[in-house]
Amino acid sequence: MSDSMKKRVALTADRPTGRLHLGHYIGSLLSRISLQEEYDSFIMVADTQALTDNFEDPGKVIRNIHEVCKDYLAVGIDPSKSTIFIQSCVPELFELTSYYMNLVTVARLERNPTVKAEIQQKGFSDSVPAGFLCYPVSQAADITAFKAELIPVGEDQLPLIEITNEIVRRFNRIYSTEVLLESTAMLGTTQRLVGIDGKAKAGKSLNNAIYLSDAADTIKEKVFSMYTDADHIKVSDPGRVEGNVVFAYLDAFFEDNEELKSLKAQYQNGGLGDTVLKNLLNDTLQAILGPIREKRSAINDGDIDDILFTGSDKAQKIASQTLREVRDAIGINYRG
Repeated sequence: MSDSMKKRVALTADRPTGRLHLGHYIGSLLSRISLQEEYDSFIMVADTQALTDNFEDPGKVIRNIHEVCKDYLAVGIDPSKSTIFIQSCVPELFELTSYYMNLVTVARLERNPTVKAEIQQKGFSDSVPAGFLCYPVSQAADITAFKAELIPVGEDQLPLIEITNEIVRRFNRIYSTEVLLESTAMLGTTQRLVGIDGKAKAGKSLNNAIYLSDAADTIKEKVFSMYTDADHIKVSDPGRVEGNVVFAYLDAFFEDNEELKSLKAQYQNGGLGDTVLKNLLNDTLQAILGPIREKRSAINDGDIDDILFTGSDKAQKIASQTLREVRDAIGINYRG
């Protein structure tokens, strides 16, 4: 295929620290399904990055590699269209990271608002692992190794893409080359899904999410535990829509906008009970997650291994070519 006919590359990734949930589904997985039709799509299981703050519990990371991959396949990601690979199986990424380390300062990494927020969230204080502080450099290696031009991210990840492009520009300027490509962030069109507790975003570490693999009874239990409005005691009481977790999930997953608009008005005026809303949300989520759970249960570990190893081999070949170009540009490719 000529260069003019090649598909542009899109790269996405997940840390395998737990099963994927509805926040991932609406925030990134649905877009990946459409991207794989238009782009040369690479999906990285970022086990090495996950170890930066789970280094004392590597088993947690290892166990969840298969879980994450099963979620991919269950929602419709096609390994014949998307290259799914394991980060640690592509050693070229780590050599690229070591070269890029010279192109960014510690002060620049410490100023990164995403890293600063995560350091505070994880309670590292003055004991930040060097690997965690420097993971934006590793991320730059992941992106540039495949010459990815499109990176679907949340708004909080924009500073990380900015650092990647700074590294790309500095490398190309210093070594008078155009080997590395800048990338463009693609922001999602949906709002971040709140946790079922209503206090934060839905997250694996916060245990406040509905997982794609949750059983039907578990989904119902989680839906009926959701916060609505503490002042909406009786059905006849006017209720608040803003800050109401059930409505937040209905906004994300209930497809009939006109009916939902009517329900909101009825709730605000009084005359609509929380149980009715929760039953509606439960039915909506069961219809989405039931087929995903059924498909997921039919996937066996042997097939997962084949997909991951095949994808990792392909990813390594591509990253190896980029690494040769980088070494040539620097002038350290002594063996040619």
